[in-house]
Amino acid sequence: ARRAAAADPFLPLSAKDAAANEEGRQRTLTTLLEKVEGCRDLLPESPGKYLVYNGDLVEYDADHMAQIQRVHAFLMNDCLLVATALPNRRGAYRYDALYPLDGLAVVNVKDNPPMKDMFKLLMFPESRIFQAENAKIKKEWLEVLEETKRNRALSEKRRLEQEALPRPAPAPPESTNPFDEDEDEEEEDEPSAEEEVVDLSLEWIQELPEDLDVCIAQRDFEGAVDLLDKLNEYLADKPVSQPVKELRAKVDERVRQLTDVLVFELSPDRSLRGGPRATRRAVSQLIRLGQSTKACELFLKNRAAAVQTAIRQLRIEGATLLYIHKLCHVFFTSLLETAREFETDFAGNNGCYSAFVVWARSSMRMFVDAFSKQVFDSKESLSTAAECVKVAKEHCKQLSEIGLDLTFIIHALLVKDIKGALQSYKDIIIEATKHRNSEEMWRKMNLMTPEALGKLREEMRSCGVGNFDQYTGDDCWVNLSYTVVAFTKQTMAFLEEALKLYFPELHMVLLESLVEIILVAVQHVDYSLRCEQDPEKKAFIRQNASFLYETVLPVVEKRFEEGVGKPAKQLQDLRNASRLMRVNPESTTSVV
Repeated sequence: ARRAAAADPFLPLSAKDAAANEEGRQRTLTTLLEKVEGCRDLLPESPGKYLVYNGDLVEYDADHMAQIQRVHAFLMNDCLLVATALPNRRGAYRYDALYPLDGLAVVNVKDNPPMKDMFKLLMFPESRIFQAENAKIKKEWLEVLEETKRNRALSEKRRLEQEALPRPAPAPPESTNPFDEDEDEEEEDEPSAEEEVVDLSLEWIQELPEDLDVCIAQRDFEGAVDLLDKLNEYLADKPVSQPVKELRAKVDERVRQLTDVLVFELSPDRSLRGGPRATRRAVSQLIRLGQSTKACELFLKNRAAAVQTAIRQLRIEGATLLYIHKLCHVFFTSLLETAREFETDFAGNNGCYSAFVVWARSSMRMFVDAFSKQVFDSKESLSTAAECVKVAKEHCKQLSEIGLDLTFIIHALLVKDIKGALQSYKDIIIEATKHRNSEEMWRKMNLMTPEALGKLREEMRSCGVGNFDQYTGDDCWVNLSYTVVAFTKQTMAFLEEALKLYFPELHMVLLESLVEIILVAVQHVDYSLRCEQDPEKKAFIRQNASFLYETVLPVVEKRFEEGVGKPAKQLQDLRNASRLMRVNPESTTSVV
């Protein structure tokens, strides 16, 4: 059975019951405030506020359509109150939520058995689904909600029209000055700017706040911004009257809501999978709202998170070089796509490009961290490190397609690790050379088979030693010491790999490493030449010294100059000092 609201406010009320007198309505509201715990401060009593309709509903989860809780909804002439029943207290409720009708949209939910008799309430930034007891009560809820919202809008429209009416100016005191009459006539001919009234009674303007709420709730961002543009165009040449200010205040609140939801759309949790283009919709609408700086910041944050996620998802398996190929492909492809999307989205905002460069540098640092951890921290060989750096440089050059050169950044970020790798490998070569020197017997090499000799001949040719044949003897003999031959191959291999890693910041590190390596061999040969007493062995040592000074050092010097682009004075000085030593081989003066 249905009764008037004044008799029992918690029984469902029909629209007919809502015609109660003002005193009854006020008593109903007072009873409501007493029965719903926690709403008195949020819903203060005020003249003109009254209860329109109320009833029990069941709330469902919007995503999984699972029942959440039973609620009691109270519709007033300007807002909707949702409350939950208190356990063990019949007829008592606890406050749950309060929604102003200005920001509330009602949407019918089609029956889909067993889910039926449902409707949805949309209010930024959330939506809630409720189920009525039956189809009749659902229909009453939909009708009374729409009617109450409409009445609220009409009431607001009348208030605005009333405020927009020009107020009569107070009559001026009568003057006895005969010249005032002419002045009054002139003033009457010129209409005052204050008398110009802005027509805000147009239907689309009256419905604008509600239409914006619906657009935001339904994620129709373009439609919302189109409405805002239409309003701005309409008010562009209109005076800013009090009604206009009030309308602007309402619209600005929706703009803040729209901005918030667009910001949420650009959060990494929402749009990482679709790539850079997935952000275009939200970015373009933020730019239209005059929020290009915020759009730029959020877009770049989104892409940074996407790149980081893509790198973390790479599986580290197989050879290091294979992983680096995958890492470079993922990172530089993402960077290139982001740059192109940025150029599309922010074509008219040149001030944002500096932010992109800063972002690119930050992203490159993230890439280098992952790169170095796999290549340098794992102590890979210099040849593997050189190949990995070469791959990274080649991928980096792809960015030149869009006019972006980050080579200097990757150099700056890698220089410390490459220096460490060069110095570490230099120390390995020096230790190996000293070990061989300690076991030096100064004997010719017997390679035993022509195949082995041919292989050594090819290795020396690849090292740049073109006159190696003059140091080979009969059968499979080589008129050089194993120590000197091994040193030559190891030093030239170091130089070749180091040149793959080379860039100007590494010039002195590479040069000093080469000089240190060469000095170990030069000092050993010079010392042996001075100390050896056997004439035959001495002649053999001199032959090795000649190979080292006249063949190996010039080859190192030439290859270094080819790779770097300029001669190395330190290598020239080292060769000249060696020449001085050969002039006076009996001297006990050290080269160092």
